[in-house]
Amino acid sequence: MVANAVASLRALATMKSCQILYIFFNIKFFLNPVASGEATQTVRKNLSIMSRKRMREDEASVTSTDCQSASNHTLSNGDFGISSVRTMAPFSDDPEAIAIREKVDYSVRITLKQARAGNAPRPIRVFADGIYDLFHQGHARQLLQAKNLFSNVYLIVGVNGDAQTHSKKGRTVMTEDERYEAVRHCRYVDEIVKDSPWELDDEFLNKHKIDFVAHDDIPYVTEDCTDVYSLLKERGMFVATERTEGVSTSDIVARIVRDYDVYVRRNLARGYSAKELNVSFLNEKKFRLQNKMDELKDKGKRVMENIGEKRIDMIQKWEEKSRDFIDTFLLLFGREGRLSHIWNEGKGRLMQALSPPSSPARGDDNSTSGDEAWQCCPPPPKACRLEYSAGSSRSRSSGASAASDDYSDDEAPSGGT
Repeated sequence: MVANAVASLRALATMKSCQILYIFFNIKFFLNPVASGEATQTVRKNLSIMSRKRMREDEASVTSTDCQSASNHTLSNGDFGISSVRTMAPFSDDPEAIAIREKVDYSVRITLKQARAGNAPRPIRVFADGIYDLFHQGHARQLLQAKNLFSNVYLIVGVNGDAQTHSKKGRTVMTEDERYEAVRHCRYVDEIVKDSPWELDDEFLNKHKIDFVAHDDIPYVTEDCTDVYSLLKERGMFVATERTEGVSTSDIVARIVRDYDVYVRRNLARGYSAKELNVSFLNEKKFRLQNKMDELKDKGKRVMENIGEKRIDMIQKWEEKSRDFIDTFLLLFGREGRLSHIWNEGKGRLMQALSPPSSPARGDDNSTSGDEAWQCCPPPPKACRLEYSAGSSRSRSSGASAASDDYSDDEAPSGGT
């Protein structure tokens, strides 16, 4: 009904647009009386063709939309109902699922030949089961194959509970409630069976009115039997699906274990405590230190990225500064530098202070003669020297008055010393 209403609105909008164009051209030709009637008829014809073409396109789009939505609509009586894409799948004990199951006439059995030929008198109830831990594209692809095994399929998915999964397969990452919710939001699923049994028996098949079971053809071995689906294969109620190679829950868990440090550091940075992550005190400190180092690296990278075009200018300025520094260093400490010159001058002055110049030589031509030197610089007067005889002290005293005058070396008596 909604699709038909949308199509009607589209057609009405197309007709309105055509009428507006028609009125526009009529006004144009009314204002221009020179326009001929043939031109008006041509415009009308083109508008009519455009309108019919647009209506055919709208009808085709509505038909394709109905077919697409019909592939997702199934009810117990074969009619199309609410799309499973728009609503999450109900659990098997919900009133909606119970009402659909009660309307199914399970006394009418559907053979595999009828299902493949498309001659089934009612919707075909296909069952697929699994653990569906860490729901991924491999699980979704399996359910897609099960949904498209036949035409008009009502897909029931059984999810194993925690108790039997932990005892038979091992510990799961997600809880059973989380796995139920993950599967029921898959658009190919019509109904969810919680805590599905590990091995299917007649009681379970009759309760849920299951026609066929979909699973990969690899034998599923347990402690009691070599293949839990062997009985269904003998009855012709088993349909094989293909596994998606390269992806599985075990591979995802192995990747988490391999990159354990990365995920722990990420969750510590997000605010999780070491106790919640089951990390020791020393490992916590190590991981937090690594996070700090990564933050510093990231900041350094961002700084270098922000510099961008200025990097070349900075390098050129650094080269210029380095050249100036080298020139200044050589000017001070080089062989002909200022410090060398100051050192040489200081060394010369020190040598002059320690060893003054010698006196001029006598034979020098510039020196004056002996007489001139005598006249210019007479020798200092000599002190009077008195002679005392050893025999008489009187003669010494009498001679003292006679020798009171100063005599030079030339005027001294011949007998004087």
